[in-house]
Amino acid sequence: MSDLPERISLREVGPRDGLQNEAPVPTTSKVALIDALSRTGVGRIEAVSFVHPKAIPSMADAAEVWAAVAKSSEVRYSALVPNLRGAQRALAAGFKEIEVVVSASDTHNLKNVNRTTEQSLDDIAELLATAHAAGATCQVIVSTAFGCPYEGDVPVERVLAVAGRALADGADGLSYGDTTGMATPSRVTALVGETRMRFPVADLNLHFHNTRGTGLANVLAALQLGVTDYDASVGGLGGCPYAPGATGNVCTEDLVHMVEDMGVDTGVDLEAMLEAAREAERLVGRTLPSQVLRAGPRTKLTPL
Repeated sequence: MSDLPERISLREVGPRDGLQNEAPVPTTSKVALIDALSRTGVGRIEAVSFVHPKAIPSMADAAEVWAAVAKSSEVRYSALVPNLRGAQRALAAGFKEIEVVVSASDTHNLKNVNRTTEQSLDDIAELLATAHAAGATCQVIVSTAFGCPYEGDVPVERVLAVAGRALADGADGLSYGDTTGMATPSRVTALVGETRMRFPVADLNLHFHNTRGTGLANVLAALQLGVTDYDASVGGLGGCPYAPGATGNVCTEDLVHMVEDMGVDTGVDLEAMLEAAREAERLVGRTLPSQVLRAGPRTKLTPL
């Protein structure tokens, strides 16, 4: 495994992608979770999303949550937005890093934001200019990049076309979202490989869901191609309201446990992340799919 990166960057998305799929929880509890995650050593946290409260009721208090967070100088915080209006709200709240999402498949994009992919890309072009004028950066997330629950396989060329349009309009980076866990290692290799050839200097993040149990295998495939930026969710929280059957994201503590044992540094304190996962379980009131939270790290021995 000597060809693997020495270090990777993680963006913790549990407070946003995780909690948006749960029944609304108190603002104070969301703040407590973000503050706990801020103490784990993770370098970035996607804290909230600025979406219409009728679409995602659990994110209706985004501005209040952000105002109450004990912001750490060691953490970069970001917000997800679906459109220009959401970006304006995020910038007004003080965010300097935002992400905007567009689906590679028209059907999912229509379900998600009631626009075609092309219409969203037109909006994103204006959004990027607005963010940059405010001194902020904006990453474009291409969701359903590895498959759509309504259309099936999404051609690699289609994903590359969406990514290329975003980069041409000024995106500060790309993220490929495996929205419903349709990715497998061979599909990861194909899309990442083509992306590297087409856009060799673009910053690339990968966002995997573990719907069909291939999340960590997909991470390994991407690591072997040199990808060094991943999303993960504490406890395995997550899903997608407009993607039937979607389950949680790749679990942060499971990912950290695996790659650290392979010699890849994450900067994350595993024990602190496990404590944050316990906090997440208390918050949602149910057992989360984290494997390391259940079994403990591999170095944990059973007393005789």
